[in-house]
Amino acid sequence: MPGLLRDYFVVLPDSVAGHAVAGQLPAPEATAPNGTAADATAPVTTAVVGDVLTVAHPSGRPWVVARALVRKVSHLHRGDDALVLIGPDRVPEAVLAGLLEGARDRAALERRLARLPGLHHVIARLSGETWIRGTASGLRRIYHARHAEAGTIASDRPAVLARLTGATLDDGALALRMLDFLPHPLSRRVLWQGVHETGAGYGLALPVAAPGTAAAPGPREYRWWEPPPPELSLADGARRLGDAVAASVRAHVGGLDRISCELSGGMDSTALTFAARATGPAELSLLTVAARDRYSEDETWARRAVEAAHGHTDAPTLAHHIIPADHAPYFYADLASTAAELNDEPLPVAPGRARAHLLLSRAHATGSRYHLTGYGGDELFLGLPHAYQDLFHGNPLTAWTHLSGLRHQLGWPLLPTLKALLNRSTFPRWLAGAVTTEPQPVTRTPLLSWGVRQSLRPWFTDHANALITEEFRAAAAEQAEPIDPWRGRHVDIDAVRMGARHFQAMEDIGMTIGLPVAAPFYDDRVLEATLAVRLAERISPWRYKPLLVEAMRGVVPDELPARTTKDHMSSDEHQGLREHAPELADLWTGSRLADHGLVDARHLLRLAAEPFSPVLVEHSISSTVAGETWLRTAENAWPTSPSTPTTSEARL
Repeated sequence: MPGLLRDYFVVLPDSVAGHAVAGQLPAPEATAPNGTAADATAPVTTAVVGDVLTVAHPSGRPWVVARALVRKVSHLHRGDDALVLIGPDRVPEAVLAGLLEGARDRAALERRLARLPGLHHVIARLSGETWIRGTASGLRRIYHARHAEAGTIASDRPAVLARLTGATLDDGALALRMLDFLPHPLSRRVLWQGVHETGAGYGLALPVAAPGTAAAPGPREYRWWEPPPPELSLADGARRLGDAVAASVRAHVGGLDRISCELSGGMDSTALTFAARATGPAELSLLTVAARDRYSEDETWARRAVEAAHGHTDAPTLAHHIIPADHAPYFYADLASTAAELNDEPLPVAPGRARAHLLLSRAHATGSRYHLTGYGGDELFLGLPHAYQDLFHGNPLTAWTHLSGLRHQLGWPLLPTLKALLNRSTFPRWLAGAVTTEPQPVTRTPLLSWGVRQSLRPWFTDHANALITEEFRAAAAEQAEPIDPWRGRHVDIDAVRMGARHFQAMEDIGMTIGLPVAAPFYDDRVLEATLAVRLAERISPWRYKPLLVEAMRGVVPDELPARTTKDHMSSDEHQGLREHAPELADLWTGSRLADHGLVDARHLLRLAAEPFSPVLVEHSISSTVAGETWLRTAENAWPTSPSTPTTSEARL
């Protein structure tokens, strides 16, 4: 039952109907995997059945029902007020008390929570009102839906809400997911009708019913996070970033004896490897996947990092595992295996699942109790060209100097670059034209707008094209607000949140294997420290990830940040189209996307037989493959008559 392999939590109203909904949740297992269930000595405000923990309302009815397979649930009651944190490790009761006690309102509690490292969902009850939030980075998200009897229910998993409310799939949202990049605010379009996503940086408040009334008012969103102003120097920002990375790594793996890291040889994974080493595990396993490309530099730099780490006498036991290139699956391998996880949405990284599964399986085989990756580093530290739009407003000479260096590196023509720099289109106007049927230039295109303009694929049907363009136009017509008024900061934050969504697939694969996987760079404190640095110092066409390099000085040996290159795996993707052409042909035979009228299955079958077609060079097929495999999993996630715990089993 794919949908039940994952963790989830549900927040319920304090009512008889809410209690009944708890009895409709997936049946708990007899025992909790990896010993992650709450302690059997939990206070009377909680109950544990198998691997499901229930935290109660003051009435004794279920308030938060959580199935935390790899994450940990921490909770504390003080009278009728309560705080629940779901994150990488249990938060000590003394810390919870320091957060909750004296917090008279939501703002006061948020100020205390701002000091907490790690990636947490926060569920709180203050003065009778429940409020829920995820993270500003978007890795932890909140969804809500209206149940016919119980009213508003909330969860971190839209599929759970869809099951509880009987929601059907939304073809418009499904069509959008066939694009490679889904910009804000369209990324919030949930795949099921009637299920809604609360925006990253926003929380969801669930008011209680007024005295003498039967139903509570509807939910409302509130903003709890604002990006910091870019005021810090590189030196000050580097110190803050270094502290934030170290704190996030400790929050995930501090105190564990055996951990693992993906060591690709790039700066991001190298930084996290040395940050993990500093937590003092007894054994640290480092995993590198060798590249088929003989010009690849990843393995060389990974070996250098291991040699440098071995040079310290206080180093933990290090084991470097190099996975031979011929052991690594090509992209599009074992597509049927995606049925093992029901992601919240189709993700373009799905065709690489077999590669990720291999890496995490090898990490798990070492006895690792937690695995760290450098995901998020590119989005945070490389710096996107759009940021020069922001710099141009305050410091046009510096902006043009930097942009000239970038322009010569990327081959941008002078006049188009000037035109793009001086463009003042509003966000809604850009959004209305962000998709087109015309092919997009692959190179020499200045990227200085609110995002990336995308082409509709030639195998999309007219129906799909109409749905997609209407979604964009509708969002523009509603005067969609950007994440930030400055387009560079808008694009930076949107890129981080897009990457966080993609990383969710990695987390879910780890959950299937039984190995927690973390990307500490998606910690809100890391994001804030990065955005707080002045633009002219944070990004540069002449330095590679200068902020990260300075932040890790003294942690990462000086010789390792000298690398300024990055390997790519585009050849493995193209070769995967040839190696796995039969599987792709099987995928388009009886295509579910075709059944929904979104793709031309005959066109896709022809492309499967012509893996080196110019069409596939110009247009990526990965998002379409992801949509097809996700749709098959979603349609078969639960049996027709799911077995559910009885009301007495769910009762406190």
